[in-house]
Amino acid sequence: MIRRPVAWVVAFVLLVEAFGVAMLNWIMGNLVDAQNMSLAGLDPDAMSMSSKIGGVVFGLYFALCALVALLVAVRDRQPAGLGRVLLISVAVVHGLLAAVAWALIGRPQFLFMVVMLGLIVLMLVTYDGRPGPVAHEPHDTKGPGGSEGAEEPEAPREADGPPLTPPPAPTTP
Repeated sequence: MIRRPVAWVVAFVLLVEAFGVAMLNWIMGNLVDAQNMSLAGLDPDAMSMSSKIGGVVFGLYFALCALVALLVAVRDRQPAGLGRVLLISVAVVHGLLAAVAWALIGRPQFLFMVVMLGLIVLMLVTYDGRPGPVAHEPHDTKGPGGSEGAEEPEAPREADGPPLTPPPAPTTP
Protein backbone atom coordinates (compact mmCIF):
# COMPACT_ATOMS: atom_id res chain seq x y z
CA MET A 1 0.00 0.00 0.00
CA ILE A 2 0.97 3.63 0.27
CA ARG A 3 1.60 3.75 4.02
CA ARG A 4 5.17 2.51 4.14
CA PRO A 5 6.53 4.59 1.23
CA VAL A 6 4.96 7.73 2.71
CA ALA A 7 6.53 6.96 6.09
CA TRP A 8 9.95 6.41 4.42
CA VAL A 9 9.67 9.72 2.53
CA VAL A 10 8.60 11.59 5.68
CA ALA A 11 11.51 10.10 7.64
CA PHE A 12 14.03 11.04 4.94
CA VAL A 13 12.74 14.59 4.44
CA LEU A 14 12.54 15.24 8.19
CA LEU A 15 16.13 14.08 8.59
CA VAL A 16 17.23 16.39 5.77
CA GLU A 17 15.26 19.22 7.38
CA ALA A 18 16.95 18.49 10.73
CA PHE A 19 20.40 18.99 9.22
CA GLY A 20 19.22 21.98 7.15
CA VAL A 21 17.67 23.83 10.09
CA ALA A 22 20.65 23.14 12.33
CA MET A 23 23.15 24.28 9.70
CA LEU A 24 21.14 27.38 8.77
CA ASN A 25 20.94 28.54 12.39
CA TRP A 26 24.61 27.72 12.97
CA ILE A 27 25.63 29.78 9.93
CA MET A 28 23.38 32.66 11.02
CA GLY A 29 24.96 32.55 14.47
CA ASN A 30 28.43 32.70 12.93
CA LEU A 31 27.42 35.65 10.74
CA VAL A 32 26.05 37.56 13.71
CA ASP A 33 29.24 36.81 15.64
CA ALA A 34 31.60 37.75 12.78
CA GLN A 35 29.88 41.05 11.98
CA ASN A 36 29.29 41.92 15.64
CA MET A 37 25.62 42.69 14.94
CA SER A 38 23.21 43.83 17.61
CA LEU A 39 19.42 44.03 17.67
CA ALA A 40 17.91 46.64 20.00
CA GLY A 41 21.01 46.68 22.17
CA LEU A 42 21.25 42.91 22.75
CA ASP A 43 24.67 41.40 23.27
CA PRO A 44 26.00 40.00 19.94
CA ASP A 45 27.56 37.02 21.70
CA ALA A 46 24.23 36.14 23.33
CA MET A 47 22.45 36.42 19.98
CA SER A 48 25.06 34.24 18.31
CA MET A 49 24.95 31.60 21.03
CA SER A 50 21.13 31.55 21.18
CA SER A 51 20.94 31.10 17.40
CA LYS A 52 23.33 28.15 17.59
CA ILE A 53 21.52 26.57 20.54
CA GLY A 54 18.14 27.06 18.84
CA GLY A 55 19.47 25.42 15.68
CA VAL A 56 20.73 22.41 17.60
CA VAL A 57 17.46 22.07 19.55
CA PHE A 58 15.28 22.30 16.43
CA GLY A 59 17.63 19.97 14.56
CA LEU A 60 17.35 17.38 17.33
CA TYR A 61 13.56 17.83 17.37
CA PHE A 62 13.28 17.18 13.64
CA ALA A 63 15.72 14.27 13.93
CA LEU A 64 13.61 12.72 16.71
CA CYS A 65 10.49 13.13 14.56
CA ALA A 66 12.39 11.52 11.66
CA LEU A 67 13.28 8.61 13.94
CA VAL A 68 9.61 8.14 14.84
CA ALA A 69 8.66 8.18 11.15
CA LEU A 70 11.46 5.71 10.42
CA LEU A 71 10.16 3.35 13.12
CA VAL A 72 6.68 3.64 11.65
CA ALA A 73 8.07 2.74 8.21
CA VAL A 74 10.12 -0.21 9.47
CA ARG A 75 7.44 -1.68 11.75
CA ASP A 76 4.50 -0.84 9.46
CA ARG A 77 2.49 0.02 12.56
CA GLN A 78 0.66 3.09 13.75
CA PRO A 79 2.68 5.46 15.95
CA ALA A 80 1.50 5.49 19.54
CA GLY A 81 1.98 7.63 22.61
CA LEU A 82 4.83 10.13 22.48
CA GLY A 83 5.62 9.23 18.86
CA ARG A 84 2.13 10.17 17.74
CA VAL A 85 2.30 13.42 19.71
CA LEU A 86 5.67 14.24 18.09
CA LEU A 87 4.30 13.61 14.59
CA ILE A 88 1.22 15.72 15.27
CA SER A 89 3.39 18.53 16.63
CA VAL A 90 5.72 18.42 13.62
CA ALA A 91 2.66 18.62 11.36
CA VAL A 92 1.56 21.75 13.22
CA VAL A 93 5.09 23.18 12.91
CA HIS A 94 5.00 22.58 9.15
CA GLY A 95 1.62 24.30 8.94
CA LEU A 96 3.00 27.34 10.76
CA LEU A 97 6.16 27.34 8.64
CA ALA A 98 3.98 27.16 5.52
CA ALA A 99 2.13 30.30 6.62
CA VAL A 100 5.42 32.09 7.29
CA ALA A 101 6.83 30.88 3.97
CA TRP A 102 3.79 32.21 2.10
CA ALA A 103 4.13 35.60 3.77
CA LEU A 104 7.91 36.05 3.71
CA ILE A 105 9.77 33.64 1.46
CA GLY A 106 7.71 32.61 -1.55
CA ARG A 107 5.42 30.13 -3.19
CA PRO A 108 7.87 27.25 -3.84
CA GLN A 109 8.81 27.09 -0.17
CA PHE A 110 5.15 27.34 0.80
CA LEU A 111 4.35 24.48 -1.56
CA PHE A 112 7.13 22.35 -0.06
CA MET A 113 5.83 22.94 3.48
CA VAL A 114 2.24 22.16 2.48
CA VAL A 115 3.29 18.95 0.70
CA MET A 116 5.30 17.93 3.75
CA LEU A 117 2.33 18.73 6.00
CA GLY A 118 0.11 16.61 3.75
CA LEU A 119 2.55 13.68 3.86
CA ILE A 120 2.75 13.78 7.65
CA VAL A 121 -1.03 13.93 7.98
CA LEU A 122 -1.38 11.12 5.42
CA MET A 123 1.02 9.00 7.42
CA LEU A 124 -0.97 9.67 10.60
CA VAL A 125 -4.41 8.92 9.17
CA THR A 126 -3.61 5.91 6.99
CA TYR A 127 -2.38 3.91 9.95
CA ASP A 128 -5.81 3.39 11.41
CA GLY A 129 -6.63 0.26 13.42
CA ARG A 130 -6.10 -3.11 11.86
CA PRO A 131 -9.27 -5.17 11.29
CA GLY A 132 -10.04 -7.71 14.01
CA PRO A 133 -9.78 -11.48 13.61
CA VAL A 134 -12.14 -13.15 11.19
CA ALA A 135 -14.70 -15.60 12.60
CA HIS A 136 -13.74 -19.20 11.92
CA GLU A 137 -17.28 -20.59 12.10
CA PRO A 138 -20.12 -19.48 9.82
CA HIS A 139 -22.96 -17.61 11.46
CA ASP A 140 -26.42 -19.17 11.77
CA THR A 141 -28.41 -18.15 8.71
CA LYS A 142 -31.80 -19.20 10.03
CA GLY A 143 -34.16 -16.26 10.25
CA PRO A 144 -37.43 -15.73 12.08
CA GLY A 145 -39.25 -17.79 9.44
CA GLY A 146 -37.08 -20.85 10.01
CA SER A 147 -38.07 -23.98 11.88
CA GLU A 148 -36.34 -22.96 15.10
CA GLY A 149 -36.74 -19.18 14.87
CA ALA A 150 -34.07 -16.65 15.60
CA GLU A 151 -31.67 -17.46 18.38
CA GLU A 152 -30.87 -14.82 20.96
CA PRO A 153 -27.19 -14.00 21.21
CA GLU A 154 -25.62 -15.12 24.47
CA ALA A 155 -24.54 -12.31 26.75
CA PRO A 156 -20.78 -12.07 27.33
CA ARG A 157 -19.70 -13.34 30.73
CA GLU A 158 -16.81 -12.70 33.02
CA ALA A 159 -14.77 -15.72 34.00
CA ASP A 160 -17.14 -17.79 36.22
CA GLY A 161 -19.31 -14.80 37.04
CA PRO A 162 -22.63 -13.20 36.20
CA PRO A 163 -23.32 -11.86 32.71
CA LEU A 164 -21.87 -8.44 31.92
CA THR A 165 -25.17 -7.28 30.44
CA PRO A 166 -28.59 -8.44 31.53
CA PRO A 167 -30.45 -10.77 29.17
CA PRO A 168 -33.06 -9.15 26.92
CA ALA A 169 -36.50 -8.67 28.41
CA PRO A 170 -39.18 -10.99 27.00
CA THR A 171 -41.77 -9.46 24.72
CA THR A 172 -45.26 -10.64 23.90
CA PRO A 173 -46.53 -10.69 20.33
